[in-house]
Amino acid sequence: MSDKVPITARGAEKLREELARLKTVERPRIIAAIAEARAHGDLKENAEYHAAREQQSFTEGRIKEINGKLSHAHIVDVATLDAKGKVVFGATVELIDVDTDETIVYQIVGEDEADIKVGMISVNSPIARALISRREGDEVSVVVPGGERSLEIVEVRYI
Repeated sequence: MSDKVPITARGAEKLREELARLKTVERPRIIAAIAEARAHGDLKENAEYHAAREQQSFTEGRIKEINGKLSHAHIVDVATLDAKGKVVFGATVELIDVDTDETIVYQIVGEDEADIKVGMISVNSPIARALISRREGDEVSVVVPGGERSLEIVEVRYI
């Protein structure tokens, strides 16, 4: 079994941007704050020093976390996919809730990219698992916390 974790090209780019910002902006700022706090003398009771060290620890941990995620990432460029209308990782799926006629649009993304507020759902979510490998016109039933939903796939886009 591969230890690669799927991520969209856009998601990988966001992680790279965050990593660059942490390394080139945050890390130097924190190092400067630690140096300035050291200059104030007694470190045991120096709140600025302890706060800066805590920030440094958090930032270095996040850098390590992002490096790990990127090293285990299987980057999927959705725009180059030709899944012939099937729902696959990275696809944007327009759905209609059969019971309410509500139109819903989701993009199926990696765990770290998921943000339901902007319509990005994890590939591991119940809805995504029900949609994977289905096609336009298919109807799926999904058990969600609020009960069972019937969703019809209206359109599958690779954008």
